[in-house]
Amino acid sequence: MSSPGFDGFIKIPSVPLNFVPTKSGEIIKLGQITCRILEDGSRTDNRLGTCELILPPKTPGPPPHWHEMHDETFLITAGTIRFHYPDPSQPGVDLSTTDAHAGDYMTVPVRSPHTFSNPGDVEARLFFTTTPAFYVNYFRLLADMGKEFAGKPMPAEANVKAMALYGTTLVDRVPRKPE
Repeated sequence: MSSPGFDGFIKIPSVPLNFVPTKSGEIIKLGQITCRILEDGSRTDNRLGTCELILPPKTPGPPPHWHEMHDETFLITAGTIRFHYPDPSQPGVDLSTTDAHAGDYMTVPVRSPHTFSNPGDVEARLFFTTTPAFYVNYFRLLADMGKEFAGKPMPAEANVKAMALYGTTLVDRVPRKPE
C-alpha cells in the first residue's frame, strides 16, 4: 500500500498551479504599448516568461534588433501584427514583412533580426513568450526608463540602452512605420 503523495516509485511533487485572471498580471507601459506580464519566470525556474502585448492602431514597435540569448514566440490574439525582417545594409528598409492575424503564430529564434508594428486601424494584441524568462525584465527596465513617454512612442535611445543590458543587438535605429 502506498502512502499519500507516493505512487510506489517516486514521491509525487506538490508544486502549486498559478492562475492569472483576465484583469490581473503586472501592467506596465512601454511608450504606446501596454505589457501585461503573466509569468516572469519566478515560477518556472526562469525557463519561460510570458506577456500579453497590446498595440494601439498604427503603432510602431521597437527598433529592429536580434537576440543573442533567448527565443521569442508571438501568438496574435486580435488585430494584425506586421513582422519586419530588416535589411542590415539599408537602415529603415526591410527585406520582407509578414502580416499576422488573430490565430497566427510567429517564432523568432536566437539571432533572427526582427521587429513588429500594428499597421491596422484597430488595436492589436498578442501573447508573447520568451525562453529563458530573463527578458521579461527588459520590459520592466524599459518601462522604468520611459515613464515620461507613456502613451507616446518610446524613443529609440531608450530601447537601445535597455537592449544592451539584455543580450540584444540593434540592426538599425529606424522604427518601422506601421503603414
